[in-house]
Formats: sequence, structure tokens, C-alpha cells
Amino acid sequence: MRTAIYPGSFDPLTNGHIDVIQRATKLFDRIVVAVAKSESKNPLFTLEERVDIVSRAITHLPTVEADSFDGLLVEYVERRKAHAVLRGLRAVSDFEFEFQLALMNRKLNERIETIFMMPKDTYTFLSSRIVKEIARLGGDVSAFVPVHVRTALAEKLLHA
Repeated sequence: MRTAIYPGSFDPLTNGHIDVIQRATKLFDRIVVAVAKSESKNPLFTLEERVDIVSRAITHLPTVEADSFDGLLVEYVERRKAHAVLRGLRAVSDFEFEFQLALMNRKLNERIETIFMMPKDTYTFLSSRIVKEIARLGGDVSAFVPVHVRTALAEKLLHA
């Protein structure tokens, strides 16, 4: 069974993430959307909330599951018996950082491949950071995230 790990902070999950996940299901038998603890990024949502948000977004995809991890990605990939790390590239500006990560992961474990996927062109500008900023400023994010994510953002920012 070919398994890929799609890691990220997913704070919050966007339609761009979902696009990559859906298209990856055609390439792999199983996808694990691995939500990184990433406390250093000072996430808006807790780890548990982010895993729940991802879980709710993938219920229609039977070969996809949500999980969380802390520590080295390559160790998590090994524990899950996966074959590849899936990364989204929106623009050339993403490439340099992602390329460095992929090379470092290969140095740490040469058996793990990194697969880069580009989202649909309609999502190339989209990032979790931008979505949070739009929501903080009272803008409509309904075109960028699933309904349950929009609701979670509104509730979180209302109580912030």
C-alpha cells in the first residue's frame, strides 16, 4: 500500500489544502494529513482543534485520515510506514524553503521521497496566514475555506 504523509500546521485548513489532498488520492492508496504541533508558530487553533477541522473536511475521502505529530517528520513517516511526504507548492517563493526541507529529510532518511504538488491556479495565492488576516479584519473567507472552518474562525476570533 502506497502511503503519503501530508504534513502542515493547517492553521486553518484551506481549500488549497483540500485540493492537494483530493488530487493526491489518485496517486496514493492512503493519505495521512499530519497536523504538526508547531507551537513555535503560535497557532490560532489548538492542535486538537486543527485535527478536528481536518477530520471534518475529509469525511468524504475514505482513503484519507487526520493525525497529529510532534518532533521530526521523518521519524513520524517511518512510524506510519509511509513512502512519501507530500508538499504543496503555491509559488516559486515556496520552492526554495521546501527544497531545503526535502533535501534535509532525504539526508536524515534516504528512503523517504518528497512529492511536490501544485494546487489549482485558483488557489495559488491562498495561505492560512492570509485567510486568518482576512477573517481578523472582518472579511469574507467563504471562498477560501470550508463552511465549518469559516465558522470556527468566526468563533475563535470573536472570543480572542
